[in-house]
Amino acid sequence: MSPLLVLDAFALLAMFKAEPGGPRVRELIQEATRGEVRLAMASVNLGEVFYKTVRQSGLERAKAVLAMAKQFPIEFPPVDQDLALAAAELKGAHRISYADCIAAALAQRLGATLVTGDTGFEQIADLRVEWLPK
Repeated sequence: MSPLLVLDAFALLAMFKAEPGGPRVRELIQEATRGEVRLAMASVNLGEVFYKTVRQSGLERAKAVLAMAKQFPIEFPPVDQDLALAAAELKGAHRISYADCIAAALAQRLGATLVTGDTGFEQIADLRVEWLPK
C-alpha cells in the first residue's frame, strides 16, 4: 500500500504562493497522480487555504486556487464527531489553532505523516511530520 500523507493548509499555500516548500508539495501531488503516495486533507484545512487566499489575493484568485485544489488527487475524509473531539483534545493541550488540530488529529487517525512547515506542530510529540522548508 502507498504511504499516506496528510496536507495542512501551510502545504497547499506554499505551493500556490511559490514559497520554498512549494516544489516538494508539487512533487507529492505528482507522486499521488502516479499512485506512489496517497494524499488526504481535511475540508476544514482546505477552507483555511481558501480564506487566506481571499485575504491575500482576493476572491477570484481564491476561487481559482480552490478549483485547482479540487482537481488534485487528494482525498477529503469527513470530519466526524470523533475527529472533531480528538482535535479538541489536542487543542486543549496545545497552543495551536483548532484547524491545525484537525489536521493533526486526521494524520493520527489515519496513521499518516503530516506535511507542513508550521512549527506549531512541534508541540505534538506523537505526530509524524514531514517538514517543508520555509
